[in-house]
Amino acid sequence: MNRATLLFSDRSPGRYAFNVLAGALRGVATQDELRLEFARTPRSLATTLEQALERGDRTVVAWSFYSPSFAECADELADLRALFPSGWTALAGGVHATAEPLATLRAGFDFAALGEGEHTVRELARVLAEGGALREVRGLARLESGALVRNARGAPVDELDTFAPFDPARRRFGAIEITRGCIYACKFCQTPFLSKARFRHRSSSNVAHWAAEIARAGLRDVRFISPTSLSYGSRDEQVELAAVEELLARVREAIGAQGRLFFGTFPSEVRPEHVTPQALAVLRRYVDNDNLVIGGQSGSERVLEATHRGHDVESIERAVRVSLAAGFKPNVDFLLGLPGEDERDALATLELVERLTQLGARAHAHTFMPLPGTPLRKAAPGRVAGAQRARLESLEGAGKLFGQWRRHEQLAGELAAQRTASSSSANPG
Repeated sequence: MNRATLLFSDRSPGRYAFNVLAGALRGVATQDELRLEFARTPRSLATTLEQALERGDRTVVAWSFYSPSFAECADELADLRALFPSGWTALAGGVHATAEPLATLRAGFDFAALGEGEHTVRELARVLAEGGALREVRGLARLESGALVRNARGAPVDELDTFAPFDPARRRFGAIEITRGCIYACKFCQTPFLSKARFRHRSSSNVAHWAAEIARAGLRDVRFISPTSLSYGSRDEQVELAAVEELLARVREAIGAQGRLFFGTFPSEVRPEHVTPQALAVLRRYVDNDNLVIGGQSGSERVLEATHRGHDVESIERAVRVSLAAGFKPNVDFLLGLPGEDERDALATLELVERLTQLGARAHAHTFMPLPGTPLRKAAPGRVAGAQRARLESLEGAGKLFGQWRRHEQLAGELAAQRTASSSSANPG
C-alpha cells in the first residue's frame, strides 16, 4: 500500500471548496491510505509539506481560488517551490483554473482541475492510494511541451444529495450548498459558466440531515450557499414558496430552539423580483436573520438589460420597501463600472443608492472585474470616476454604504493585466 498525503492550502475563499471536497472523500480512503491535511497559513503549509516529504508520502498540495486570488496563490506556490523544489505535486482547482487552465499551469501548477470537483477528488484519492498516474485522472489538465492537454472536465454532480456538503468527522463544517448553477446567467458572473445555467437543488430532507449534524457538533448557526436563495426548489424563474417553506421548516426542526437559521444572507442573496410580502412572511416564521442581501447591481435600466440581469430598477426599489415593511434590513449589492456604462448610467446608480439608503437600506458596493469564463472576460476593468467616488465616500462616512469597491477596482486592473500578459505569451512576436 502506498502512503499518500493530500494537503490543502486552506485559505479563504478556498476553504469553502475544501469543505465540500472533504465531504466528497468521506468513506473513500482511510487515513492509512490517504492522509488529508489542511494548512491555514504559509508557514503551516510549508511545515506540513515538509513532514509529508520526510515520511516519504506521495504528496499533492492543492489550492482552490477565484480569479481575484490567482496571483496571491501563485505567489504562495512559488514560495513553496523555493523551499521544496521537488518531490511533490501542485494542483489548482476552482473557477479560475477551469476558466484559464493554460495561464494557471504556466504559473507553476502541475495540474489544473477543470469543472466540478467531487468526482475528480475521489478519483484523485484512489489514484494516489494505488500509486497510479495522476495524468489519468479525469478532470485534470496539464502541460506537455508547453501545450495544454486536457483530460476532459470533471464529471458533473447530477444529484447534490450524492455528496456530503462537509465532513463532520474532520470538523470541516460550513454553509450548506442548497442550490448549484443559475439559470439567470448574468454576463459578469462566473457561477453559471462553471456550474451550468440550470438549477440543481439539494433535497430538503438531506439539508435537514446535515443541519442536524451541525447542531450535534455543538454549533448554533446554519447558513446556506445559493446563487439565488428564493429559487430553491424551482426549475425556472418562478418562486416555489412551498418548497422554500418545507426546507426552512425541516431545518428549523432539525436544529431546535437553540439553533440559528440564516437564509437570504451571506454567502447567498435573493433576487429583487422574488422579494414579496408572501415570501418574507414565510421567512419571518423560521429565520433568525434580520437582514437580507438583495442583488441589485445597477440603477440603469440599460445596463441591467445589457448584463442579462432579468429585472428592472423598479423591482429593486420595491424589494427594499417590502423588506423594510416586513422587518428586514436590506443590504443591496451594486456593481460599479460595468462595461458600456456611461456617465448617465453611473449617475442613475448613484441616485438609486441614495434613494434606497434614505429609505433605510444599506448599499454594498463592488467594482466590476472582467472575470475569466464569463461573456465579459475581455471587457475593460471597472473604474470609479472622481465625482462618483466622492459621493460613495460620503455615503460610506454616513454608514449607508460598505464594501471593498476600492480593492476590487485594483483587482480589476490586475486581472486585465494578467489577461494581456497571458495573450502575449500565447502569441509571441
